[in-house]
Amino acid sequence: MITSGNDVAAMREACRVVRKVLTEVGAFIEPGVTTADIDALGRRIISAEGAVPSFLGYNGYPAGVCVSVNNEVVHGIPSTDRTIKEGDLVSVDVGAFKGGFHGDAAETFPVGRVIPLALKLLEVTIRARDLGIAAAVSGGHVGDIGAAVQQEVERNGFSVVRQLVGHGIGRRLHEKPQVPNYGSIGRGMRLSDGLLLAIEPMVNSGDAFVKTLSDGWTVITADGSLSAHAEHTVMIRGREPEILTA
Repeated sequence: MITSGNDVAAMREACRVVRKVLTEVGAFIEPGVTTADIDALGRRIISAEGAVPSFLGYNGYPAGVCVSVNNEVVHGIPSTDRTIKEGDLVSVDVGAFKGGFHGDAAETFPVGRVIPLALKLLEVTIRARDLGIAAAVSGGHVGDIGAAVQQEVERNGFSVVRQLVGHGIGRRLHEKPQVPNYGSIGRGMRLSDGLLLAIEPMVNSGDAFVKTLSDGWTVITADGSLSAHAEHTVMIRGREPEILTA
């Protein structure tokens, strides 16, 4: 939770760096690019902005940017052997540490022509994230966020990943509270002004179950279905949360 003007400015700056990375990476992704190329670009931008990749070395994670493709939900490890193809869904998760604060956001990019199911999955995931953010108001509860996300996802026939959650953020990358993408209105921690949250629905086109590969990081859908990820860092401000990574 932050209350001072200086801290708010520093947090906005860290989040600005994250947005810059996602904007430039989104324009860069095309068939023939490797996931290692995406990571390299992300690292260059973060460094040029005077920041440090939040993920690099975090609990041993070996890259600066997480890149997950198709049935990979999150935490994909970039590789020179993984080449992006027409029709892929590419999820890019970026964290940047600057001025004592972390920013964190993710987007899933369609590569060229993707199947209608993939487009619908992207649209629903983004809409669910935005509805979750709209529910993040002062005086509300963490459960309000999850309930809004879950309702939008499930009414469209998709599944919310339950084994992974959003989180508090700020001076540390992961702070309390956990922010599940499912829940009940009026349950969980009460929200108040200055609270920083990473709200990040992970949505599967099949069932909700996931598993982790032998690399110890890459999380995939258990049934091989497509997955999408959309994340913003937000600050609670009365009835209209400020989206810091917009």
